Amino acid sequence: MIKLIGTGVWVLAITLASVYFSLKMASAPKVDTAAAEREAAMEFVSGYTTTLPVIGEGGVNGYLLTKLAYKANKDLAAKQVVPLPQMITDELYTLLVGQKMIDVANAGSFDLEAFRGIVKEGLNRRFGEEVIAEVYVEQIDYLTTASVENPPPKKGVTLLKGEVPVVETEAKSSGH
Repeated sequence: MIKLIGTGVWVLAITLASVYFSLKMASAPKVDTAAAEREAAMEFVSGYTTTLPVIGEGGVNGYLLTKLAYKANKDLAAKQVVPLPQMITDELYTLLVGQKMIDVANAGSFDLEAFRGIVKEGLNRRFGEEVIAEVYVEQIDYLTTASVENPPPKKGVTLLKGEVPVVETEAKSSGH
């Protein structure tokens, strides 16, 4: 009986000692305060649905409908004279109509990451500062002129349908 009690005390002492030393040796997770501050300085900006003409031989071949959203620096965005969504829409016309970034005839060759990068670089170049941190694609559609003039059901082609992260209620209430 004494051996059984001694064994129980020994197991209890070893368990308590191992818990004590494991807690003592464990370090607290390192918090990257710089990254947390950068993230706190960002806001979510929902873009407008933008309809861009696809111009080809002989006129307009169709329309590209895009809806993008952005993660932008609050302070730098507040310094802009023109409101951010309007400036973004204007820059999208410049980038997508002027540079022919999307080849609708070959939708399978569309590179989403390159598209996001080009949009981000073009916007930041236009702002003159790193205002846009990330570009989110909600949807990109292509409608032919024939489907717009005589709309049979479902003639448009969805090139891409993405997901935008959930926005905190504070960002929604700020009006952006």
